[in-house]
Formats: sequence, C-alpha cells, structure tokens
Amino acid sequence: MYSSFSLSCGINIKIENHILNNIGDRSRTEIVDSILDAATNKGGETKTKFMYFAFQSYNQLNEYLSLLIENNLIKYLDGTKTFKTTEKGLNYLNIHNESK
Repeated sequence: MYSSFSLSCGINIKIENHILNNIGDRSRTEIVDSILDAATNKGGETKTKFMYFAFQSYNQLNEYLSLLIENNLIKYLDGTKTFKTTEKGLNYLNIHNESK
C-alpha cells in the first residue's frame, strides 16, 4: 500500500506505508530536508553520511533515496558513487527554508 504526501513546493511523492509508520518524531519533510541538505556538498554525499545526517536505517534510507531520485530531487553520480541534490531539489530546499 502507498500513501501520498505533498512537499511544500507542490511535489507529490508516494511513499510506502511502513516508512510512514517508522519515522518516529520527525516528519517525512524533515527527513527529506536532511537528505537533500547533506547532498548539496560539492562532491555529493555517500549513503553512510546520509544515514548519519537523516538518522535513518540503511533500508529506510534506500527507500527515501529511490523516491527522491524518481522525483528528480537528487541524482546518483556513478563515477564517485555519491548522491547530489538536483536543481529541482535545491529549489525545493530554498522554498521550504523560506517558509520556516
């Protein structure tokens, strides 16, 4: 089963229910923000660093990364095996940070 949530910039993402039930006290938006923010580093970021920044297990992180890639908010850089926030992801972060 899937549930949908809408990020503050109007991006709709479908996410599996077990992620919704296992996020603890932080919202999905806060987790997405943590991942996208970490991936804005010059060379991108690795899954291990994301796990520390977003406080997610490896499996949870993989599901978030898949959703972010599907929605073109983050991209995988095969040569360096890192992830980098896309222009669309940076726009989302700017819009979301302005609304805080």
